Amino acid sequence: MKIGKVTCWVLRIPFTFPLVKETQYALANFVEVETDDGLKGHALSTYPLKYGIREFINREAAPAVEGMDALRPEQVRNKLFWATARKHFMGAWNCAVSLIDIALWDIKGKALGQPIWKLLGGAHSELPAYITFGLPRYSMDELIEVARMLIKDGQTRLKMVVAAGAHEHDEILGQPTDASILEDAKRVCALRDAVGPDIELMMDANKGATYAQALRLAKLCEPCNLTWFEDPVLQGDPRLMARLRAQTTIPIAAGSTATSDLMFLREYLVHEAVDFLQPNVRDIGGYTQGLKAAGIAQAFNVPLSMGGNYPHMNMHLHGGAPNGGRVEYHWQGWKCVESLFDNAPGPVQGTVTLPLAPGLGFTPKTGILDLAVD
Repeated sequence: MKIGKVTCWVLRIPFTFPLVKETQYALANFVEVETDDGLKGHALSTYPLKYGIREFINREAAPAVEGMDALRPEQVRNKLFWATARKHFMGAWNCAVSLIDIALWDIKGKALGQPIWKLLGGAHSELPAYITFGLPRYSMDELIEVARMLIKDGQTRLKMVVAAGAHEHDEILGQPTDASILEDAKRVCALRDAVGPDIELMMDANKGATYAQALRLAKLCEPCNLTWFEDPVLQGDPRLMARLRAQTTIPIAAGSTATSDLMFLREYLVHEAVDFLQPNVRDIGGYTQGLKAAGIAQAFNVPLSMGGNYPHMNMHLHGGAPNGGRVEYHWQGWKCVESLFDNAPGPVQGTVTLPLAPGLGFTPKTGILDLAVD
């Protein structure tokens, strides 16, 4: 079974946030790998460098892998490294290669008649789910209102964004100020008071805070009994995270969006910087590298938990690995995948049941390419 064609598009996907009237749009890379006998595999994710990723896949990666065995993802990754990277796993390169790898595993599952999570080990058929909903755009009252809506719907684990500050391009990935850190702490504490002690709460700084800001925020939020503080410091510095972990009672989680190589995860573990490791298959190198990340974490007796969006792909890694854990339903990625694919599983009463259909277990809807942009 040979790779016949590899194509990437940028899709402009409409979706809405709770309580937000205007329609939002996500620009996502959509990859399709087609074999010479007609099987198709897919992958989808949003990235900051979406146009560069599209051009790299279509102009450089696709010609390099066409004609290769579609059931040998390790060989494909190795060929792409030596043909197009050679020295280092660059961020945009790894995003592109991650999507190709996911699509190849989708093909493998379809060829073998099995869901990917079973091919990766089949450790769990159900997983705990949590919802990332706490946008900085929400007022305090709106934050609490949306949380109560989700709890009423049966969700028991919630995560909110912190350390984003005010940013004209992205309200999640922004630059915090000392004043905004204090406001973040007030919001976390208000949310805990509103939802009570039995709901799990997490906060995510998206690698955006200085060490001093992260430490101050952690200390102010320690009474809130948080499950974890995710990606707390700038650029995911393992040395600074280890210092922070030694000075706070809040567990530290890291390794999600923009963590593009196993060496970063190794440093988190060697420095004893994390309580939860969070490889995301859309960044770390698809399932081929994600399974290795799970193995590294298991060797250090560290559990996995998902961070960084796109649960419908990541749930397979967590279902396959024995140390797999919570799956993140980030509102944007959750709703974009639901709108574009048939049979994408969602969280029910705080649990996601993994699909039994072959491959990813969900398929693109007719007309998905109508959303493609130049």
